[in-house]
Amino acid sequence: MRHVPPLRLLRATCIALALAACTAPEPMPPHAPADLERFARDYTAAWCSQEPARVASFFAPDGSLTINDAEPSVGRAAITADARGFMQAFPDLVVAMDALEVTDDSVLYHWTLSGTNTGPGGTGRAVEISGFEEWTFGADGLIARSQGRFDEAEYTRQLEHGAEPGP
Repeated sequence: MRHVPPLRLLRATCIALALAACTAPEPMPPHAPADLERFARDYTAAWCSQEPARVASFFAPDGSLTINDAEPSVGRAAITADARGFMQAFPDLVVAMDALEVTDDSVLYHWTLSGTNTGPGGTGRAVEISGFEEWTFGADGLIARSQGRFDEAEYTRQLEHGAEPGP
């Protein structure tokens, strides 16, 4: 057996560790829940529950939800009201999680919303729209800020004419 000098062994170990770090998964954003995938699945289920306060429970007490360029809804009561609006407009609301992307300081939660606009004053049209929320977490592991985005023009078109039939 060949003797490897300690310095050479140390250098080889450092190189191996550096290479391993290059293939490591993306870091979790500061204060993100330890099980981010479960958090996102539970958040998705909350949107499908017809219980708007369940959606708000994923936010810090003073957390905010901004949808497109609207004024942010700040606090759980305001977020509950936003969720209630969607749930009332779409009694058969289904939200599906499409993807979850982790960056150094936030998480992108990609979703697809589908339902029929049969709530009060509804058009009776089916809607299927995709979008995402960019989450920033607070020290409590809850969403401190969510910036949501979806194609509002396409959403309005679908409310008037319905979603395009799938393949």
